[in-house]
Amino acid sequence: MSEQLLNAALNAAERGWHVFPLRPGSKQPALHGEKYCTRTGECAGGHLKWEQRATTDPDRIRAAWSRAPFNVGIATGPSGLLVVDLDTPKDKSSSDAPDGAATFRALCERTGHAVPDTYRVRTASGGEHLYFTTPDGLRLTNTARTIGELVDTRAWGGYVVAAGSILPAGQHEALCGSVTAPLPSWLQSVLQPAPKRSQAPSVAIVWQSRRYADVALANETRNVATAQPGAREGTLFRAARALGRFVAWGDLPRHVVEQALQEGGEAAGLSAAECRSTLRSALNWSIAHNSRRGATA
Repeated sequence: MSEQLLNAALNAAERGWHVFPLRPGSKQPALHGEKYCTRTGECAGGHLKWEQRATTDPDRIRAAWSRAPFNVGIATGPSGLLVVDLDTPKDKSSSDAPDGAATFRALCERTGHAVPDTYRVRTASGGEHLYFTTPDGLRLTNTARTIGELVDTRAWGGYVVAAGSILPAGQHEALCGSVTAPLPSWLQSVLQPAPKRSQAPSVAIVWQSRRYADVALANETRNVATAQPGAREGTLFRAARALGRFVAWGDLPRHVVEQALQEGGEAAGLSAAECRSTLRSALNWSIAHNSRRGATA
């Protein structure tokens, strides 16, 4: 077992992924905490947490894994990774409850994209981890349910359990796709927080923003209504995401946006139910991730 886990750590490091030991049979880091730090060795200049101590150095990896059959943690941020964690429902009694994979697949369909083909790992609990490389300079952080229920992400400040690690429920296993795909731009736009706006804009700025919101509503509604088959749901989703910020800022009432885009989507050939589902999820996300202005006209 020790040899297998050492090889799992070395294989991850060969990919350029920064690894650190997890407790045997566990997901918990095996490194000492700040309370018990002796401020010696690697921590001579101050306590280093697991993200800072994760390494790709094969000598350090061999030395660490020679002490115990540690599981393997991958620090996603230093590794230049964004990992989408598709979990399974905690309540196993209901077979109708959608899992993270189904939720993510539905999102991909709504945005007009296929589920990305990339390196993926099946977790011991039956979920999946989808690995993506992030662009240089992009510093995404972890998210929980930003994309949807049972869909989380791990980036800076987070880690995942590597393939080959062994937990009480089973082993993490690489499924397919030896190549780690770049993070899709549409998924990056979902995860990347919108820039913070001024909390107290002047009356003139607010008035100008509301005029811009009216123009944006008209343009987006026209784009949705004239969208071609195959691109209709994606166009509707992007339009709702774009207009949701104006709802959050108080420039447009939500029911006005919903009614306009609902009519546009149905005019393009989407069913009423398809429009409502897409609008609800896209507007909820956009409103939640755009700050409301502190002053209004």
